[in-house]
Amino acid sequence: MTAVSAEPTPPGAATPVPDRIAGAPISWGVCEVPGWGYQLEPGVVLRQMHQLGLAATEFGPEGFLPDDPTAKAATLAGYGLKAVGQFVPVVLHDPGHDPLPEVERAMASLVTAGASTVVIAAATGQEGYDERPVLDESGWSTLLGNLDRITDAASTRGLVATLHPHVGTMVESGEETARVLAGSRIGLCLDTGHLLIGGGDPVAVAQQHPERIAHTHLKDVRIDWARRVQSGEVTYTEAVAGGMYVPLGQGDVDVKAIVTALEDSGYAGWYVLEQDCILTGAPTTESAEPKPVADVRASIEHLLAVAGEAAAAGPSAAGA
Repeated sequence: MTAVSAEPTPPGAATPVPDRIAGAPISWGVCEVPGWGYQLEPGVVLRQMHQLGLAATEFGPEGFLPDDPTAKAATLAGYGLKAVGQFVPVVLHDPGHDPLPEVERAMASLVTAGASTVVIAAATGQEGYDERPVLDESGWSTLLGNLDRITDAASTRGLVATLHPHVGTMVESGEETARVLAGSRIGLCLDTGHLLIGGGDPVAVAQQHPERIAHTHLKDVRIDWARRVQSGEVTYTEAVAGGMYVPLGQGDVDVKAIVTALEDSGYAGWYVLEQDCILTGAPTTESAEPKPVADVRASIEHLLAVAGEAAAAGPSAAGA
């Protein structure tokens, strides 16, 4: 496998794809949802990221790394890693709740660690991602206004704010994502898995709105499981436990079309590899390497292959 190495912050237009690949603790089952599953120790996850050749990672949920921003950055540096950004789920639609203080605390850690991106999700205010309320026009107005406030606050700190469409949040579907793009100035974190599960088309978004995409979470999912979530036959959590997420190239997301469209448009951001999983216990080492490591390795190799094909082909009509 080609090693992934670079000075991770910030990437730029001339930075090749292999140097813009980052990891995320969720690929090791580390999640903010109570009762999600077995939670690996940070040292295990960060050491394995480094062994895979990843040079950067998102922070993971609150409590995974130390709360102190300097200690957080030092912990990553101890494993040869730098920070890319942080997933921050906050309530945006409630006029009686100000999300800025919570987001600003996260941004302080990001600035200290030299990261570039704050990744916002429109939380419901409930635990987990299996149910969500329906927004009225007033709720939408409050949500969109808060996104612009967060965008401005991030900009003053030298960060890029992005909105992450996410199953079980107030912005889940392709239609809701389009409303955010039309009604706010925030950048988009293109999560290829969540958008597909939510009924959107990640390829179309990459091709039609590349100028709004500032960050990318690359996921692959099995469409059969996604449809069962959409129909209500199973919950999102049950689908994750059942294996809805798979390594890149082993599911139904057209990773090549997405990467080609983004690279043709001049995308200079990160590709964060995320394969959401639920661990029932510490991964075994009966095979050559634990399953989370093997899966992330397979995703790296697939992304490098499709990126190489896109570069060899040169600019295409994918983004037209």
